[in-house]
Amino acid sequence: MNHHSSDTRLPAPCIIHTGIVVNKIDMRRLLADLGRVRYLHIQEGKIQSEGEGDVVEVIASPDQSTIVANHALYLNVYSFDYVELQQSPQQETYFDLVQDNRCLRLIPLSTPMQERASRNFNETALEVMMEQVFSARWDAENDDDGACPF
Repeated sequence: MNHHSSDTRLPAPCIIHTGIVVNKIDMRRLLADLGRVRYLHIQEGKIQSEGEGDVVEVIASPDQSTIVANHALYLNVYSFDYVELQQSPQQETYFDLVQDNRCLRLIPLSTPMQERASRNFNETALEVMMEQVFSARWDAENDDDGACPF
């Protein structure tokens, strides 16, 4: 019987609520759904800073930085060794982005479903607004067609 190398591979990890994610693609997928978060910058077990912000971008690039400034988080999974999913006593999931003795803890303030609904609402509102602008412009141009400029 012929066995392919894929027959002996271990199954892909399955993480439910708690666990450690080391694969950069999985880390990026996991963090990309975050919206508004509370964050704690912890170094050597001591909180260095904390605040709230929006996860604006999640990238996977060895050439760019993770930046937390002005209530915005630009996360690069290459800035961290792994992401540890943990649960609070209230069963809320939070994410520890770990690199050596430094940890950036992200506590979601919204769920992915809430974020998608908010994004969809914002896109719909923008589309309605743009339709109103185009309609008003069209009406203005039509009004001007019959007017004499002199």
